[in-house]
Amino acid sequence: MVRFLGFIGGVLIQILDHVGDMLALLSSAVLWLTRSIFDPRVRMGSSAINTQIIRVGVRSVAIICLVSAAVGLILSLQMAPPLDELGQKDKLANIIGVAVLRELGPLIGAIVLTGYAGAAITAELGTMVVGEEIEALEAHALNPVRFLVVPRVFATCTCMGALGVFASIVSIAASVGVSTIVLDLPFTVYWQNLLSQVKLVDFLTGVAKALVFGLLIGVIACANGLRVTGGAAGVGAATTRTVVESVVAVVLADLVFTALFYALGLF
Repeated sequence: MVRFLGFIGGVLIQILDHVGDMLALLSSAVLWLTRSIFDPRVRMGSSAINTQIIRVGVRSVAIICLVSAAVGLILSLQMAPPLDELGQKDKLANIIGVAVLRELGPLIGAIVLTGYAGAAITAELGTMVVGEEIEALEAHALNPVRFLVVPRVFATCTCMGALGVFASIVSIAASVGVSTIVLDLPFTVYWQNLLSQVKLVDFLTGVAKALVFGLLIGVIACANGLRVTGGAAGVGAATTRTVVESVVAVVLADLVFTALFYALGLF
């Protein structure tokens, strides 16, 4: 029992230490970003930010389109038969609209972005740590958080907001297509039910979730990348850890958001 409790305590200490490092990194990134806005002597390189936005956001569009369209098709084909048995097949649009805008759009975008960009950011920063490039920056009085972390976190946060909206639109479009072509549901009926069910709060809650998901992915990826030790094996382990931690953090954040919105009566 003593060994078991010691093991549990050691795991909790490691988790708290890791979370503390990520919070410290996030606060430092926010500080540098704030200084770049209000202090004319501090500027963030627009080229670095644009490069990360293209890398994180633009290059993720194709895979997010594919996954989002597949999810929209799957949901429509799965829910149509039981709804038809109840004589409520026309309510398919109501379910798809709410589910996609509130949950699935931001969640799909976050999971895809984790595997596509989060792992790449960790591997890149980890390789720089192993190659002592981070130490070279510090030797030249260049803050790694300012020049490496801030552009990546900013890009993941902003791009995730846009990608979440884009994923929702693609999923709904795919559902409209399969419903009108395969399920014989008139487009006008689908569209009217969708507009009658979906509200502005559904869209805004989805965007808020997407922004937070992107922030979590960026901070976790950068924190794991800067903590790499052990050469190439350490880079691989950090990349795997980033994917696992990002998915868990996104799902837990989604749970917290859902409970909060439910308590506030936003559904």
